[in-house]
Amino acid sequence: MGKTRDQNQVIITGATGMVGEGVLMQCLNSTEISRVLVVNRKPCGYTHPKLKEIIHPDFFDFSQIEDQLSGYNACFFCLGITSVGVDQETYYKMTYTLTMHVAETLSRLNKNMTFCYVSGGGTNENSRLKWAQVKGKTENDLAKLPFEQVFNFRPGFIKPLPGQKYAHKFYKYINWLFPIGRAIYPNGFCTMAELGRAMINTLSHNDERRILEGKDIIALAKE
Repeated sequence: MGKTRDQNQVIITGATGMVGEGVLMQCLNSTEISRVLVVNRKPCGYTHPKLKEIIHPDFFDFSQIEDQLSGYNACFFCLGITSVGVDQETYYKMTYTLTMHVAETLSRLNKNMTFCYVSGGGTNENSRLKWAQVKGKTENDLAKLPFEQVFNFRPGFIKPLPGQKYAHKFYKYINWLFPIGRAIYPNGFCTMAELGRAMINTLSHNDERRILEGKDIIALAKE
């Protein structure tokens, strides 16, 4: 891939959400990541010697910041919205159209890039559920872009890292369920540490396009 493990330079989106924040924390603490660029609509609240942040309000138009988006070999795309209470047109625009615009821009600006997309359990373009169809179409079309690698992550329940600012408040009331769920249905339960570690470990792979369910995420985290 042209870089050693300690030279990986990563773009992260969604760092003001629970998943993106957790991935950011893992990257900042990893000796295998040398540089992190966070692209947000609002400040993420983190500072670190290897962290740079761009505040950019319009993810459908990167023309003003394109010159700052090259030179990276990975994107950990953690930006997304829930389908609950959102009309189909808005959900499609914010899930498929936005993701593909960012991905198409980055694939054009960065050769040999690995793109990791946080999708969700139950994703399937042929599903009867509209959200699953949209996520599935996004996964399938990302795999067609000229990235070196594309990994679609489908976590279920994610246990946050200690100290996360943007973890959903209800997690502190249901975290006790995690060991029970993990024992009964390990494919649907992973930790934030495992998800972040698995993303970092994709960078030691070469020329892959994969869908990662819960068990796959856990296994990749252990590599």
